[in-house]
Amino acid sequence: MKLTLEFGGGLELLCDSVKIHHVNVEPQAGESKLTMKHLLSWVRTNLIKERPEMFMKGDSVRPGVLVLVNDCDWELSGQLDTNLEDKDIVVFISTLHGG
Repeated sequence: MKLTLEFGGGLELLCDSVKIHHVNVEPQAGESKLTMKHLLSWVRTNLIKERPEMFMKGDSVRPGVLVLVNDCDWELSGQLDTNLEDKDIVVFISTLHGG
């Protein structure tokens, strides 16, 4: 399943300063659909190069990370249970900034 992942608000620094990633992620073995929970695990393993604790807490994103799936807040679509489709765009934006 081809997805576009975008990182902003400083999160791109955790991915070698690359903001946009075009990736191919398959559903978990035995599953027919790709969920956000599986995608987050895949991102932690394959894209995050340093300080994964700044991106994730447990199985989900840290508080202060806004997640949009096709420009829709993931809280409206089921968060970790959100089903992803081919060519979806998933955006992660940190709303926390240092000062």
